[in-house]
Formats: sequence, C-alpha cells, structure tokens
Amino acid sequence: MKSGQQFLTSGVTALAPAIWGSVYLVTAEWLPPDRPLLATTVRALPAGLILLAFSRALPSGIWLWRTLAVGALNIGAFNFLMFLAAYRLPGGVAAMIMAVQPMIVLVLGALLFGDKIRFAHVLACVLGAVGVVLVAFKGSAALDFVGVVAALGAAACLAFGISLTKLWGRPDGVGLLPFTGWQLLAGGLVSLPFTLAIEGLPSSITGTNVIGFTYLISLGAVISYVIWFRGIERLPVLTISFLALCSPIVATLLGYAFRDETLSILQVVGILVILAAVVLVQPRPVKPAGVAPNDPPHSDHIKERAR
Repeated sequence: MKSGQQFLTSGVTALAPAIWGSVYLVTAEWLPPDRPLLATTVRALPAGLILLAFSRALPSGIWLWRTLAVGALNIGAFNFLMFLAAYRLPGGVAAMIMAVQPMIVLVLGALLFGDKIRFAHVLACVLGAVGVVLVAFKGSAALDFVGVVAALGAAACLAFGISLTKLWGRPDGVGLLPFTGWQLLAGGLVSLPFTLAIEGLPSSITGTNVIGFTYLISLGAVISYVIWFRGIERLPVLTISFLALCSPIVATLLGYAFRDETLSILQVVGILVILAAVVLVQPRPVKPAGVAPNDPPHSDHIKERAR
C-alpha cells in the first residue's frame, strides 16, 4: 500500500475509536445506570442482525468457533468491561488505564506474526501512554478497584481481538458487512444470558435511554465496527492498536464541550503526544529484496496459512 493510501486508511479507521470515545459520555448521560451487560447486549445484538440482513451467509466449520472467539473478545467481553469501567470510573481515567493496550499488541505481534520489536515501537508505546495520562488524568479522581480491573481487562480483550482478527482474516467469499455482523451477533449472544441472569431487564425505559441505545447500535456498532474491521484488514496490528488511542482524545474534548470539564495546556500537549505516537508507528513503504511490490506483508502470509 502506498504511503498516501496508508495514511488515508489510518485516518478513516481512526473514526471508529473516535466514535467509541463518545460512548463514555453517552453511557453517563443517556443510558440506564449501572447496567453494563444490558448496554453491551443492546449495542451488539441488533447491530449484528442489521448487518446480517445484507447477506444470509453464516459461519460454518472452523469459522464457528473462530467467530465465537473473536466476537467474544472484540465485542462481548470488551464492551462489557468497557461499559463497566465507564460506569465505575471517570471516562478519562478508564481511557488512561486502557492505554496499555498497544503494549500488549506489541508483544502479541512478536509472538503471532514474528514482528520485530523495534525501538521506534517501544518509544511509541511510551509516548502513547504518557499522552493518554496527560489527556485523561485528574488528580482528584478516585480509583475504583473493580473499574480499574475492568479497564485492564478491556485493554487485553481489544489487544487479543485485534491480533486474532488480523491473524485469521475472514473466509473467502464473505464480505466485510456479514463478517462484521457475525462478530457483533456472536458478541451479543455471548452477553445475552448474562444480561438476563445477572441484571435482568429494566422496569422502564425513558426516551433519553432510547436515544442512547439507538446511538450505540447505529454509530457505536454498525458503522464504527465496519470501519474498524476494514482497517484491521489493511493496516498492521500495531498501527491499529495506536489508533484506538483516539478514544481518550475524543472523550476529553466532549467532556470539555458538553460537561463543563476543563481543557488544560497539559491535556493539549497530551493530545499532540498521542498523535505523534500514532504517526511514529505508521509503516514506511519498503521493497525488500526478493519480494514483489504487490506481495502481502509477513503477517498476511501467516494469515493466509491460518485459514
């Protein structure tokens, strides 16, 4: 992929975590309180059915358990833990803790794809974490233990989900929309029994709740996940993981715009540091000897063998 196309793809893919950054605000303002499982299920299950309406293709064979695995990691477990963290921690603090996610992806890239851990990648991880701390940290924020564990778990789920999705790719002949629908449906089905058994259904739903759920299903799931999985197919896993750091930037800016939160000079510096980390991990176009220009990168060869 040419350098210009690479940055364009990265820019488009960054829209997904930018949308997810607004989920913290939507969760706090528009959803029923203390119902992370309900938010996860309502976000994923209808979105998966909507996308599957475009195709009747369903997973079969090895793709049954692969879809269940990546659907649980990318959608079910990740969203539940993210919502739990959003309910129990300030949005910025939750995002700050989840900034460890690129570091996990860096290690997984070495284990799964044989990618070399380069100094620039380590530096980008440090810059990304520092940037998120500057953007999100509030000295007076109380750290809830369950919220912290949930945020760390969400980071791990996202890291493994990105890596396995890249490793396995998608089956031949299956389009991006149904493939995304598979994962959303799988994630919703995984969380549904826990929602019914642990939280149950709310006794009433307000008009504001309906608006919040509609936002989560449409922008927060259907559109954002199609963009996200398209990016995973076209970009290296480490690049993808750093794009997820756009989420705390958006969460901070929305808090400033709609919740009368402050935007300090340190936060602005943090935003610039995060953007520098994202740029630092953008792959540079290289044509190694003996590899044709159109050959897929090393991780794509592994992905093909994994099918």
